[in-house]
Amino acid sequence: MTTLAGRRFSLAEARKTHTGVVILFLSTICPYSNYYNDLIRDMAAEFSKRNVLFVGVNSGGLETAEEMRTHAREHGHSFDLIRDADSRIADLLDASRTPEAFLLDSTGTLRYHGRIASKISSPDLKSAIEAFLAGRPIHPAETKAFGCAIPRKK
Repeated sequence: MTTLAGRRFSLAEARKTHTGVVILFLSTICPYSNYYNDLIRDMAAEFSKRNVLFVGVNSGGLETAEEMRTHAREHGHSFDLIRDADSRIADLLDASRTPEAFLLDSTGTLRYHGRIASKISSPDLKSAIEAFLAGRPIHPAETKAFGCAIPRKK
């Protein structure tokens, strides 16, 4: 895979060099995804200092690479972004919504899957990463992601 910045991205390599990898399915046009832009930016910055890599994936092909780059610049997203026009990554992880988060450990085991946070400010993804880094069980390890559907070609 290639990031929007032109770098090669390998999940296997990322897992070897990071304690955890957060894969975020995002959209430039989904209001639910955009609601969390600042929180995502801040979490990516905070947890990168603790060796957790954030990667944004835009699936479905509705948005161009340039729209993704512009959106990332406007919202301070400095993490890698991957355009998944044919939804192969979304299919692999069974992602269906934007935003939707997946936290993988260094062995590739899924440790958390679901929403970034609820509207009542429950920091679900943040709590999951904190528990993961502290070696504690993640509760809940799965939450319902709410947002816009990732379009699939029939």
